[in-house]
Amino acid sequence: MKLDVDVLRYLSREDFRVLTAVEMGMRNHEIVPSVLIDRIASLKHGGTYKVLKNLLKHKLLHHDASKYDGFRLTYLGYDFLAIKTMVNRGVFTAVGRQIGVGKESDIFEVSREDGTIMAMKLHRLGRTSFRAVKSKRDYLRHRNNYNWLYLSRLAALKEYAFMKALEEHGFPVPNAVDCNRHCVVMSLVQGYPLVQVKELQNPEVVFETILGLIVRLAEHGLIHCDFNEFNIMIDDDEKVTMIDFPQMVSVSHRNAEMYFDRDVECIYKFFGKRFKMTFEEHDDNVDVSEVDTDESSRPSFSSVNKTAGFLDKELAASGFTRKEQDEIERFIEGDIEDDAGGEGEGTEDNGHESELNQTTIKDLDSLKLEQEKTTSSHNEEDRIGESQQTSNVSQSRESENEEESEDVNDAQLVKSLTKQRRRAIAAASRGRKNYASRNSYKDKGGKSSHNSKIQKQLNSW
Repeated sequence: MKLDVDVLRYLSREDFRVLTAVEMGMRNHEIVPSVLIDRIASLKHGGTYKVLKNLLKHKLLHHDASKYDGFRLTYLGYDFLAIKTMVNRGVFTAVGRQIGVGKESDIFEVSREDGTIMAMKLHRLGRTSFRAVKSKRDYLRHRNNYNWLYLSRLAALKEYAFMKALEEHGFPVPNAVDCNRHCVVMSLVQGYPLVQVKELQNPEVVFETILGLIVRLAEHGLIHCDFNEFNIMIDDDEKVTMIDFPQMVSVSHRNAEMYFDRDVECIYKFFGKRFKMTFEEHDDNVDVSEVDTDESSRPSFSSVNKTAGFLDKELAASGFTRKEQDEIERFIEGDIEDDAGGEGEGTEDNGHESELNQTTIKDLDSLKLEQEKTTSSHNEEDRIGESQQTSNVSQSRESENEEESEDVNDAQLVKSLTKQRRRAIAAASRGRKNYASRNSYKDKGGKSSHNSKIQKQLNSW
């Protein structure tokens, strides 16, 4: 759906109030009932229904009356909510032309008050070109029910978090400015996608820097999973910048090696076809330090040293389990280093300590045997005394049980007598016939009502 920002000028405060009410209702409803929208928006004099017609005219809402009368947000209405929030925050003041279209997002130019131009990325999951999000992305994790707008919001939050962390660790990525709903605002990269570049002055240098980025990401615990010519920007000085991060996974993912090899293979294929580069046979046992100097060395997942950082833990990348989190915490505390260093030091001291431990164990065993002999004799005497005590206790308990049985019999006699008395009183009250009319329930304070009260009192007695 085309983003027409001109409509945003004519939307009132009540329009955004109703849009927010629909967004709140979609947390629990696929189609939000119109009664619930009116209740959440709480506009005076039934103004909600008038606003709903206006929003339907601009295609910010979708009406569905198949099961009940309700509405849901469209991507255009979700865009307007995100843009309105960004404008209120002062992130940007104007929206320009569209500069990019992908299978998962649209990219627009935005500008600030001082004239600086930035990029605004609107995630749009659920398009016909990419509907297998549930199987190819892990945004849902343990959830079964999902909404496309909610998935787009999760993708935007994940990309913003990855961009911030990679920028802090010195990776060539755009500067993340702000994020709201499914919208991410970042600095505009002054360059072109690598797929549009036909010639390079130093293709070997660019090739080595790109492979170096793949290896650096793996050293920090992350794999891009979509590292190809469409997600690499290059400027006039042949400086490389990475983009598109929502699909990144951890090196602990079960398919991490496959994703790593696929990213490397994409770069090899593109540079071999576009820039006619030839590559020799590679050996998997090559050291990672040779990647930046030797063209023939092909990086492998097994040869990457994955201890430079733990960004997968910090960002909770997919594939990072709780077991690996505990191991990393142990590593940070220094337990693993202490265990490794303690194996080689102090062998002689350990030998003497082992001999001393054996002698002390023998002495303790002899003491235990003597204690067992003495305790066995005492235990026999205690058993004889306990048997006599138990016989006396059993006799006293029998006498107590007999007394209790007599008390129980007396209580039963009292209960039976009280039941007989109640039956006699009830029989006497039944002998009196009541000649009240059929409409006696209408009488208030008459004879019939008086007689019914007497009967209730007798029954209660």
